This record gives sequence, C-alpha cells and structure tokens, in this order.
Amino acid sequence: RRVVDTAEVKFRKNPGTALALVLCGHPQLAELVAAGVAAAAALSGRPLREVGLVFVTVLLGRITAGWLNDVADRDRDIAVDRQDKPLARDWIDPSTVTFSVACATLLIIPLSISNGTLAGIAHLFSVLAAWIYNTRIKLGPLSWVPWAISFGMFGIFLSYGGWGGGIHGGPATPALTLLSALLGIGVHVAVALPDLVVDNRNGVRSLPML
Repeated sequence: RRVVDTAEVKFRKNPGTALALVLCGHPQLAELVAAGVAAAAALSGRPLREVGLVFVTVLLGRITAGWLNDVADRDRDIAVDRQDKPLARDWIDPSTVTFSVACATLLIIPLSISNGTLAGIAHLFSVLAAWIYNTRIKLGPLSWVPWAISFGMFGIFLSYGGWGGGIHGGPATPALTLLSALLGIGVHVAVALPDLVVDNRNGVRSLPML
C-alpha cells in the first residue's frame, strides 16, 4: 500500500512529459469540438471514413491551439499558482510544447488537404485563427473574433469536404457560416467562465469579463 501511495504522490507531482503534453493540449475541449464537427459531417450523410478523417483533422488542430494557449498563459498561470497547468508547474518545458506544435503542423497540412483542397484550406484558416487567439487579442474585448472565425471556417470545411485532394461539395450557406461563428463565440464564453476569477486577477478583459 505504501508503495502505491508513493507512486500516486509522485504522479501528482510530475506525470511525465508525454502525459503533461497531452494535458497541455486541452484534450477534453479538443475532443468535444472534433466530435461535434464529425457528428455534423455524419448527419450530412458523409461516409464513415470521411467522418473519421474529419474527427482526426479537427482534433489535431484543436490540440495545437491548446498547446499554444498554455504557452501563452504560462506566466499568468504561474502568477496565480495554477495547479492544473503542466507548464505552470514545470512538468514540461515550453520549448517542448512549441516544438510539438511545429511537428504537428507537418501532419495537419496533409490531413487537412485530404479532406479536399478547399476544405483543407478552410481548416487551416480555422487553425490559424485559433492560434491567433493566443496573442494579446485574448486579453481584450475582441477576444471573440478568432473564435468566431475559427468556428465559422468549420461550416466551409464541411461544405467542401470529401475524400482526397481536389474540389468537393459546394460553398457553405451564409446561415451555416453565421451559426458556426456564433457557436464559436458561445464556446469561448463557456470555456472562459470557470476561469473568470483567475482572469480578473491577471487583468484580462476579454469578452466574457465584460
């Protein structure tokens, strides 16, 4: 029993680089977003292999956004002693996380284009918008803009989606794009709610703080 307890304490102190990297990627949010986009693809009648491709593509893109988020927030997380952040607890080095983003990008590009050329470009813009959120824009009232753009691109990603490169499908309706963008803003607010107290201490004045 004592050996097990010692192992558990050690795990809580430092779970190891691999698991710390997973935790930095905000896996629950990434899985939820990927599952939602994949479900939309399934409901539109896409074949199972395309639905699976959509899920993996979106999942990897959202994980990289989570990684950059934790890198950008590291100093603020340290300042408020965040115990749930691997970077703030020095479980993993920031350079390891950013290098992982670079490696993952080499997979995201071909994965995205595998959904169709235009669909892939739309997804890459979605990922780029999610990355841009992790700049200073996240600290102010325009924090919702990258979320709106990132999720708005999902409608285009799905409408042009298919299997393999080339042109598939057709343009997304304005209503679909608008609803996707509004969903992104809603997710932004929902994700920020648990951290409002901490964000206030850090001087963050994003949309959910207004």
